[in-house]
Amino acid sequence: MFKSTKWLKGLNTSQLNYGVAVSDVDHDGTFEWIVAGYNGKNFVLSYDKNRKRLVDLAQKGTKFEALLDVRGQAIGVAACDIDGDGKEEIYFLNTNNAYAGRASYGDKLFKYRNGAYVDLFSDQVNRNLDAKHFAGRSVACIDRFGNGIYSFIVATYSTGGTGKFALIEMDAQNNRNDVSSGFIALKNAASEAGIDKATGGRGIAVGPILGNGYSDIFFDNEGNPWRGNPGGNFLFENNGRGQFTDRANETGTIDENENGRGIALADFNNDGLIDITYGNWDGNHRLFLQRKNKKGEIKFRNVATKAFRNPTLVRTVIAKDFDNDGNLEVFFNNICGRNNVKQPNKLFTVIPVNTNKVSVKKVRIGKAREPNGCGTGGAVADMNGDGKLDLILSHGESNGQPLTVFEVGPGSENNWIRILPVTRSGAPARGARVTATLLDGRKLTRVIDGGSGYLCQMEPVAHIGLGNNSAVSVEIQWPDRTLVTKSLTNLDMNKTHKIAVTGK
Repeated sequence: MFKSTKWLKGLNTSQLNYGVAVSDVDHDGTFEWIVAGYNGKNFVLSYDKNRKRLVDLAQKGTKFEALLDVRGQAIGVAACDIDGDGKEEIYFLNTNNAYAGRASYGDKLFKYRNGAYVDLFSDQVNRNLDAKHFAGRSVACIDRFGNGIYSFIVATYSTGGTGKFALIEMDAQNNRNDVSSGFIALKNAASEAGIDKATGGRGIAVGPILGNGYSDIFFDNEGNPWRGNPGGNFLFENNGRGQFTDRANETGTIDENENGRGIALADFNNDGLIDITYGNWDGNHRLFLQRKNKKGEIKFRNVATKAFRNPTLVRTVIAKDFDNDGNLEVFFNNICGRNNVKQPNKLFTVIPVNTNKVSVKKVRIGKAREPNGCGTGGAVADMNGDGKLDLILSHGESNGQPLTVFEVGPGSENNWIRILPVTRSGAPARGARVTATLLDGRKLTRVIDGGSGYLCQMEPVAHIGLGNNSAVSVEIQWPDRTLVTKSLTNLDMNKTHKIAVTGK
């Protein structure tokens, strides 16, 4: 499936790196890969089409200098628009000198202000925000009110109840806010939202999981009795007013005897319901299909095959259609074990059989197998604009290794369409749902990523492979449940469409 590139030629990326996010950092209309550097600088990698290389925008003496943040030991990163100005802010989750509880160096929340990126946590109004100081594991974004103004969710790793999950957002009631000048007062809204849990937080995924159209949150967690952390997952349902109720137990996703890592949301069987796949650290991986029983209750059923669920030292999990054939692949990024025990990455394709069944087959992964790779993160985006997703992998923790970037080999003959929904202010509408109706009647549903993988965040685009088919329409549902349907013709295929929300 994957072939190596020379996109990183001339860049020294050999250090401990972790999470990767995708955002338009330089506001030129194309996306960059943002890499969290643990024992060195953070990277902002932009694709230069003329040189066919990646260039690092994060350099001293530039407007991106603050993003370097060499002092921070960053592991998680995400981007979204927290003040409704149309530009995404960038959250780096730091864990300096802390496996759990309180860190010695806080998180950073960067905003583009007055011609350069600055840290909002350094503003006087935000310096006493305690939530930025706890050791986190993943950060993701949610539009919990459906108004196009996002919050950053932080899954923390608590010890003895210290260090609860956080929800960092603009304090809309604070009269010191001045969005026009970029001065934003922040607050931790986790308690009022009902997600202020203390446990071994790991992965986060955000999207309209439970079918009401609002953005829900799935956390997969790690149990640790020595730190007082239960191991059950959380599946928080949004009531449409930004408050959440945990439905993990009743839906069958609690999985309390495993230790979660990477998560991805997808509709694997094309029934219009959002499914969940995730990896458990050295435990059985999950492929949960959503269904409704005769009572109308939502239940998730694990359909992982033996090969799929086989335990690995998993980190990032990505569910995308890499070869544009209309079927989704699931990529498992693993970290090499102790004493250099090989843990190669794995790739599976999931083919719908009917609304209750899928066929799961292992795929020859190619160069991205990396049997000696110490994988810690990864993300996808169509960086060179060829209509196929590109994959970046980061490595670290047990061994410093350079970043690696891969292109997809097969699928050039297949059709595709890419949908970029945006908010009323023009920012990516993370958490939106996109459904393409094909000429043969199939419906392919994708979720605009607010955070997934583990420590990571994918591009905010619905990438839909069509095979030799074509799409006749596309429906977008924004996090406020606004629906927009756009008719398509053959002239619309093999293009990216930016679609704005309409109405009030």
